[in-house]
Amino acid sequence: MEEEKNINNNRFPKINCIVKFGGAAITCKNDFEKIDDENLETVSLQLRQAMIPPGSSKVVGMDWSKRPGVGVVDVTKIDDFEDQPNDNSGKFVVVHGAGSFGHFQASKSGVHKGGLDQPLVKAGFVATRISVTTLNLEIVRALAREGIASIGMSPFSCGWLTSKRNMASANLSSVASAIEAGFIPVLHGDAVLDEVQGCTILSGDVIIRHLAEHLKPDYVVFLVSFLSVQCQWFKHLTESASMAIENSKTDVLGVYDRPPTEPDAVLLREIAVDEDGSWSVLRPTLEEEVQITVAAHDTTGGMVTKISEAAMIAKLGIDVYIVKAATTHSLRAMSGELRDNIPDDWLGTVIRFKNI
Repeated sequence: MEEEKNINNNRFPKINCIVKFGGAAITCKNDFEKIDDENLETVSLQLRQAMIPPGSSKVVGMDWSKRPGVGVVDVTKIDDFEDQPNDNSGKFVVVHGAGSFGHFQASKSGVHKGGLDQPLVKAGFVATRISVTTLNLEIVRALAREGIASIGMSPFSCGWLTSKRNMASANLSSVASAIEAGFIPVLHGDAVLDEVQGCTILSGDVIIRHLAEHLKPDYVVFLVSFLSVQCQWFKHLTESASMAIENSKTDVLGVYDRPPTEPDAVLLREIAVDEDGSWSVLRPTLEEEVQITVAAHDTTGGMVTKISEAAMIAKLGIDVYIVKAATTHSLRAMSGELRDNIPDDWLGTVIRFKNI
Protein backbone atom coordinates (compact mmCIF):
# COMPACT_ATOMS: atom_id res chain seq x y z
CA MET A 1 0.00 0.00 0.00
CA GLU A 2 1.17 3.53 -0.76
CA GLU A 3 0.89 4.77 2.81
CA GLU A 4 3.19 1.95 3.96
CA LYS A 5 6.02 2.62 1.49
CA ASN A 6 8.39 4.02 4.10
CA ILE A 7 7.95 1.27 6.66
CA ASN A 8 11.23 -0.42 7.46
CA ASN A 9 11.22 -4.01 6.16
CA ASN A 10 14.43 -5.37 7.67
CA ARG A 11 14.54 -8.82 9.25
CA PHE A 12 12.42 -9.05 12.38
CA PRO A 13 12.68 -11.48 15.30
CA LYS A 14 10.02 -14.14 15.75
CA ILE A 15 7.67 -13.46 18.63
CA ASN A 16 4.98 -15.46 20.38
CA CYS A 17 2.29 -12.88 20.97
CA ILE A 18 1.27 -9.24 20.81
CA VAL A 19 -0.95 -8.29 23.75
CA LYS A 20 -3.17 -5.21 23.78
CA PHE A 21 -3.99 -3.82 27.21
CA GLY A 22 -7.29 -2.08 26.53
CA GLY A 23 -7.49 1.40 28.03
CA ALA A 24 -10.77 0.64 29.83
CA ALA A 25 -9.24 -2.53 31.28
CA ILE A 26 -6.28 -0.87 33.00
CA THR A 27 -7.70 2.56 33.87
CA CYS A 28 -10.85 3.81 35.54
CA LYS A 29 -12.36 5.28 32.39
CA ASN A 30 -14.82 7.54 34.21
CA ASP A 31 -12.14 8.94 36.56
CA PHE A 32 -9.73 11.36 34.92
CA GLU A 33 -6.22 9.88 34.68
CA LYS A 34 -6.79 7.17 37.25
CA ILE A 35 -5.23 3.73 36.88
CA ASP A 36 -7.13 0.59 37.86
CA ASP A 37 -4.31 -0.66 40.08
CA GLU A 38 -5.93 -4.01 40.85
CA ASN A 39 -6.55 -4.87 37.21
CA LEU A 40 -3.11 -3.67 36.08
CA GLU A 41 -1.45 -5.75 38.79
CA THR A 42 -3.41 -8.85 37.78
CA VAL A 43 -2.79 -8.35 34.06
CA SER A 44 0.94 -7.91 34.73
CA LEU A 45 1.03 -11.08 36.83
CA GLN A 46 -0.81 -13.04 34.14
CA LEU A 47 1.55 -11.80 31.45
CA ARG A 48 4.50 -13.08 33.48
CA GLN A 49 2.73 -16.43 33.94
CA ALA A 50 2.11 -16.64 30.19
CA MET A 51 5.70 -15.72 29.32
CA ILE A 52 7.76 -17.67 31.82
CA PRO A 53 7.73 -21.48 32.02
CA PRO A 54 6.28 -23.02 35.21
CA GLY A 55 8.81 -23.75 37.92
CA SER A 56 11.08 -20.87 36.98
CA SER A 57 13.01 -18.96 39.60
CA LYS A 58 11.36 -16.52 41.98
CA VAL A 59 10.26 -13.10 40.80
CA VAL A 60 12.77 -10.32 41.34
CA GLY A 61 11.36 -6.89 40.59
CA MET A 62 13.09 -4.37 38.34
CA ASP A 63 11.46 -1.14 39.54
CA TRP A 64 14.02 0.43 41.84
CA SER A 65 12.55 3.93 41.93
CA LYS A 66 10.31 5.68 44.45
CA ARG A 67 6.54 5.42 44.10
CA PRO A 68 3.95 7.82 45.54
CA GLY A 69 2.48 6.43 48.74
CA VAL A 70 5.06 3.65 48.97
CA GLY A 71 7.93 3.58 51.45
CA VAL A 72 11.62 3.46 50.68
CA VAL A 73 12.95 1.37 47.81
CA ASP A 74 14.05 -2.11 48.89
CA VAL A 75 17.47 -2.22 47.22
CA THR A 76 18.41 -5.45 49.01
CA LYS A 77 16.57 -7.42 46.33
CA ILE A 78 19.09 -6.25 43.74
CA ASP A 79 21.54 -8.83 45.09
CA ASP A 80 19.06 -11.59 44.19
CA PHE A 81 19.89 -11.13 40.51
CA GLU A 82 23.23 -12.84 41.06
CA ASP A 83 21.36 -16.14 41.42
CA GLN A 84 18.97 -15.56 38.52
CA PRO A 85 19.31 -17.97 35.55
CA ASN A 86 19.44 -16.76 31.97
CA ASP A 87 16.09 -15.54 30.64
CA ASN A 88 14.10 -18.34 28.99
CA SER A 89 10.77 -16.55 28.62
CA GLY A 90 8.57 -16.23 25.56
CA LYS A 91 8.88 -13.20 23.32
CA PHE A 92 5.95 -10.80 23.72
CA VAL A 93 5.14 -7.24 22.70
CA VAL A 94 2.69 -5.11 24.68
CA VAL A 95 0.59 -2.28 23.28
CA HIS A 96 -1.81 -0.36 25.51
CA GLY A 97 -4.69 2.03 25.04
CA ALA A 98 -5.12 5.34 26.86
CA GLY A 99 -8.39 4.84 28.73
CA SER A 100 -8.87 7.84 31.01
CA PHE A 101 -5.50 9.22 29.91
CA GLY A 102 -5.04 11.26 26.72
CA HIS A 103 -8.57 11.12 25.31
CA PHE A 104 -9.74 14.21 27.16
CA GLN A 105 -6.76 16.28 26.06
CA ALA A 106 -6.98 15.08 22.46
CA SER A 107 -10.71 15.56 22.05
CA LYS A 108 -10.83 18.98 23.72
CA SER A 109 -8.06 20.35 21.50
CA GLY A 110 -8.92 18.49 18.28
CA VAL A 111 -5.49 16.90 17.89
CA HIS A 112 -6.96 14.03 15.86
CA LYS A 113 -8.23 16.52 13.27
CA GLY A 114 -4.84 18.16 12.74
CA GLY A 115 -3.89 21.82 12.46
CA LEU A 116 -0.66 22.36 14.39
CA ASP A 117 -0.68 26.00 13.27
CA GLN A 118 -3.49 26.54 15.79
CA PRO A 119 -2.26 27.24 19.35
CA LEU A 120 -4.93 25.07 20.97
CA VAL A 121 -4.05 22.06 18.81
CA LYS A 122 -0.33 22.44 19.47
CA ALA A 123 -0.96 22.74 23.22
CA GLY A 124 -3.28 19.75 23.08
CA PHE A 125 -0.62 17.73 21.26
CA VAL A 126 1.83 18.40 24.10
CA ALA A 127 -0.82 17.74 26.78
CA THR A 128 -1.91 14.47 25.12
CA ARG A 129 1.63 13.16 24.98
CA ILE A 130 2.29 14.10 28.61
CA SER A 131 -0.80 12.12 29.60
CA VAL A 132 -0.22 8.97 27.51
CA THR A 133 3.49 8.75 28.31
CA THR A 134 2.67 9.07 32.01
CA LEU A 135 0.41 6.03 31.70
CA ASN A 136 3.03 4.19 29.66
CA LEU A 137 5.60 4.66 32.41
CA GLU A 138 3.23 3.32 35.05
CA ILE A 139 2.50 0.22 32.95
CA VAL A 140 6.21 -0.38 32.38
CA ARG A 141 6.77 -0.09 36.14
CA ALA A 142 3.94 -2.53 36.89
CA LEU A 143 5.45 -5.07 34.50
CA ALA A 144 8.93 -4.46 35.91
CA ARG A 145 7.68 -5.23 39.41
CA GLU A 146 6.67 -8.65 38.07
CA GLY A 147 10.22 -9.23 36.83
CA ILE A 148 9.34 -8.48 33.20
CA ALA A 149 12.14 -6.59 31.42
CA SER A 150 9.83 -4.04 29.82
CA ILE A 151 10.86 -0.94 27.87
CA GLY A 152 8.48 1.91 27.07
CA MET A 153 8.54 2.93 23.40
CA SER A 154 6.47 5.84 22.07
CA PRO A 155 5.54 5.96 18.35
CA PHE A 156 6.25 9.70 18.22
CA SER A 157 9.72 9.26 19.68
CA CYS A 158 10.38 6.35 17.30
CA GLY A 159 9.65 8.69 14.38
CA TRP A 160 6.39 7.13 13.26
CA LEU A 161 4.37 9.33 10.88
CA THR A 162 0.92 9.25 9.30
CA SER A 163 -0.48 10.72 6.10
CA LYS A 164 -4.18 11.58 6.10
CA ARG A 165 -4.33 9.56 9.33
CA ASN A 166 -2.99 6.43 7.58
CA MET A 167 0.35 4.95 8.55
CA ALA A 168 3.10 6.45 6.37
CA SER A 169 6.36 5.71 8.17
CA ALA A 170 6.91 3.21 10.96
CA ASN A 171 10.52 2.17 11.37
CA LEU A 172 10.47 -0.92 13.55
CA SER A 173 14.24 -1.26 13.95
CA SER A 174 14.16 -0.01 17.55
CA VAL A 175 11.36 -2.43 18.43
CA ALA A 176 13.19 -5.32 16.76
CA SER A 177 16.47 -4.46 18.52
CA ALA A 178 14.71 -4.36 21.88
CA ILE A 179 13.16 -7.80 21.31
CA GLU A 180 16.47 -9.31 20.20
CA ALA A 181 18.12 -7.88 23.31
CA GLY A 182 15.58 -9.69 25.49
CA PHE A 183 13.29 -6.78 26.33
CA ILE A 184 9.50 -6.55 26.11
CA PRO A 185 8.60 -3.40 24.13
CA VAL A 186 5.61 -1.54 25.55
CA LEU A 187 4.05 0.76 22.95
CA HIS A 188 0.94 2.91 23.19
CA GLY A 189 -1.54 5.00 21.27
CA ASP A 190 0.11 8.36 20.70
CA ALA A 191 -0.14 11.81 19.19
CA VAL A 192 2.00 11.80 16.05
CA LEU A 193 2.87 14.10 13.17
CA ASP A 194 0.86 13.77 9.96
CA GLU A 195 2.32 14.69 6.56
CA VAL A 196 -0.95 16.18 5.32
CA GLN A 197 -2.95 17.52 8.26
CA GLY A 198 -0.06 18.26 10.60
CA CYS A 199 -0.90 15.84 13.40
CA THR A 200 -3.33 13.16 14.49
CA ILE A 201 -3.87 10.36 17.00
CA LEU A 202 -2.39 6.96 16.15
CA SER A 203 -4.45 4.35 17.99
CA GLY A 204 -3.03 1.31 19.71
CA ASP A 205 -5.21 -0.95 17.55
CA VAL A 206 -3.64 0.42 14.35
CA ILE A 207 -0.19 0.00 15.89
CA ILE A 208 -0.93 -3.66 16.64
CA ARG A 209 -1.92 -4.36 13.05
CA HIS A 210 1.36 -2.93 11.72
CA LEU A 211 3.37 -4.82 14.30
CA ALA A 212 1.55 -8.03 13.38
CA GLU A 213 2.25 -7.54 9.67
CA HIS A 214 6.00 -7.43 10.23
CA LEU A 215 6.65 -9.37 13.44
CA LYS A 216 4.30 -12.22 12.48
CA PRO A 217 3.30 -13.30 16.01
CA ASP A 218 1.73 -16.70 16.58
CA TYR A 219 -1.39 -14.98 17.95
CA VAL A 220 -2.72 -11.62 19.17
CA VAL A 221 -4.72 -10.99 22.34
CA PHE A 222 -6.92 -7.95 23.03
CA LEU A 223 -7.59 -7.58 26.76
CA VAL A 224 -10.79 -5.62 27.14
CA SER A 225 -13.24 -4.51 29.77
CA PHE A 226 -16.23 -2.61 28.40
CA LEU A 227 -17.11 -3.28 24.74
CA SER A 228 -20.33 -2.75 22.84
CA VAL A 229 -21.17 -3.93 19.35
CA GLN A 230 -24.67 -2.92 18.38
CA CYS A 231 -27.20 -4.63 16.15
CA GLN A 232 -29.14 -2.94 13.38
CA TRP A 233 -32.12 -2.03 15.56
CA PHE A 234 -29.93 0.18 17.83
CA LYS A 235 -28.52 2.38 15.07
CA HIS A 236 -30.80 5.34 15.82
CA LEU A 237 -29.67 5.80 19.43
CA THR A 238 -28.90 9.37 20.43
CA GLU A 239 -25.31 10.41 21.14
CA SER A 240 -25.93 10.60 24.88
CA ALA A 241 -27.49 7.14 24.96
CA SER A 242 -24.57 5.66 23.02
CA MET A 243 -22.11 7.19 25.47
CA ALA A 244 -24.08 5.86 28.42
CA ILE A 245 -23.89 2.35 26.99
CA GLU A 246 -20.17 2.69 26.30
CA ASN A 247 -19.54 3.80 29.88
CA SER A 248 -21.73 1.18 31.54
CA LYS A 249 -20.25 -1.13 34.16
CA THR A 250 -21.61 -4.34 32.66
CA ASP A 251 -19.41 -7.41 32.98
CA VAL A 252 -18.18 -8.01 29.44
CA LEU A 253 -16.35 -11.13 28.27
CA GLY A 254 -15.68 -10.27 24.63
CA VAL A 255 -17.60 -8.87 21.66
CA TYR A 256 -21.40 -8.90 21.81
CA ASP A 257 -24.12 -8.61 19.19
CA ARG A 258 -25.65 -5.60 20.97
CA PRO A 259 -25.00 -3.46 24.03
CA PRO A 260 -24.10 -5.90 26.83
CA THR A 261 -26.47 -3.99 29.12
CA GLU A 262 -29.34 -5.59 27.22
CA PRO A 263 -30.64 -8.81 28.84
CA ASP A 264 -30.61 -10.71 25.53
CA ALA A 265 -27.08 -9.69 24.49
CA VAL A 266 -25.19 -12.61 22.95
CA LEU A 267 -21.44 -13.19 23.18
CA LEU A 268 -19.97 -13.67 19.70
CA ARG A 269 -17.76 -16.73 20.09
CA GLU A 270 -16.17 -16.88 16.64
CA ILE A 271 -15.90 -14.36 13.80
CA ALA A 272 -14.62 -15.36 10.35
CA VAL A 273 -12.81 -12.91 8.08
CA ASP A 274 -13.02 -13.18 4.29
CA GLU A 275 -10.28 -12.36 1.79
CA ASP A 276 -11.78 -8.90 1.15
CA GLY A 277 -11.65 -8.04 4.87
CA SER A 278 -15.38 -8.40 5.46
CA TRP A 279 -16.40 -10.49 8.44
CA SER A 280 -19.27 -12.64 9.60
CA VAL A 281 -20.28 -14.39 12.81
CA LEU A 282 -19.78 -18.17 12.72
CA ARG A 283 -20.78 -18.93 16.29
CA PRO A 284 -23.45 -18.55 17.48
CA THR A 285 -25.99 -18.26 14.66
CA LEU A 286 -27.68 -14.85 14.72
CA GLU A 287 -30.96 -13.72 13.21
CA GLU A 288 -30.02 -10.05 12.97
CA GLU A 289 -27.11 -8.34 11.22
CA VAL A 290 -24.47 -6.99 13.58
CA GLN A 291 -23.52 -3.34 13.30
CA ILE A 292 -20.65 -1.55 15.04
CA THR A 293 -21.06 1.86 16.63
CA VAL A 294 -18.56 4.26 18.18
CA ALA A 295 -18.76 6.43 21.26
CA ALA A 296 -18.69 10.06 20.12
CA HIS A 297 -15.87 11.00 22.52
CA ASP A 298 -13.42 8.33 21.32
CA THR A 299 -10.75 9.99 19.13
CA THR A 300 -9.22 6.65 18.06
CA GLY A 301 -12.25 5.06 16.37
CA GLY A 302 -13.36 2.78 19.21
CA MET A 303 -14.90 -0.55 18.23
CA VAL A 304 -14.92 0.28 14.51
CA THR A 305 -11.13 0.46 14.57
CA LYS A 306 -10.76 -2.51 16.90
CA ILE A 307 -12.80 -4.93 14.79
CA SER A 308 -11.44 -3.73 11.44
CA GLU A 309 -7.82 -3.93 12.61
CA ALA A 310 -8.42 -7.36 14.18
CA ALA A 311 -9.89 -8.51 10.85
CA MET A 312 -6.80 -7.30 9.00
CA ILE A 313 -4.61 -9.25 11.41
CA ALA A 314 -6.73 -12.38 10.97
CA LYS A 315 -6.28 -12.08 7.19
CA LEU A 316 -2.57 -12.66 7.80
CA GLY A 317 -3.44 -16.09 9.22
CA ILE A 318 -2.96 -14.89 12.80
CA ASP A 319 -5.68 -15.75 15.31
CA VAL A 320 -6.99 -12.83 17.36
CA TYR A 321 -8.57 -13.34 20.79
CA ILE A 322 -10.71 -10.62 22.37
CA VAL A 323 -11.23 -11.45 26.02
CA LYS A 324 -11.95 -9.80 29.34
CA ALA A 325 -8.79 -8.72 31.16
CA ALA A 326 -7.70 -10.16 34.51
CA THR A 327 -9.69 -13.41 34.18
CA THR A 328 -8.76 -17.06 33.79
CA HIS A 329 -9.94 -16.70 30.19
CA SER A 330 -7.39 -13.96 29.48
CA LEU A 331 -4.57 -16.01 31.02
CA ARG A 332 -5.46 -18.99 28.82
CA ALA A 333 -5.48 -16.79 25.75
CA MET A 334 -2.09 -15.19 26.51
CA SER A 335 -0.56 -18.58 27.33
CA GLY A 336 -1.32 -19.89 23.83
CA GLU A 337 -3.63 -22.59 25.14
CA LEU A 338 -6.31 -21.78 22.54
CA ARG A 339 -4.20 -22.09 19.38
CA ASP A 340 -5.16 -25.67 18.51
CA ASN A 341 -8.68 -25.74 19.89
CA ILE A 342 -11.16 -23.36 21.52
CA PRO A 343 -12.61 -25.17 24.57
CA ASP A 344 -16.31 -24.76 25.23
CA ASP A 345 -15.59 -23.41 28.69
CA TRP A 346 -13.44 -20.54 27.35
CA LEU A 347 -15.38 -17.28 27.20
CA GLY A 348 -14.25 -14.68 24.72
CA THR A 349 -14.27 -13.92 21.00
CA VAL A 350 -11.87 -15.43 18.47
CA ILE A 351 -11.39 -13.80 15.06
CA ARG A 352 -9.89 -16.01 12.36
CA PHE A 353 -9.28 -16.06 8.64
CA LYS A 354 -12.09 -18.01 7.00
CA ASN A 355 -9.86 -20.57 5.27
CA ILE A 356 -8.12 -21.63 8.46
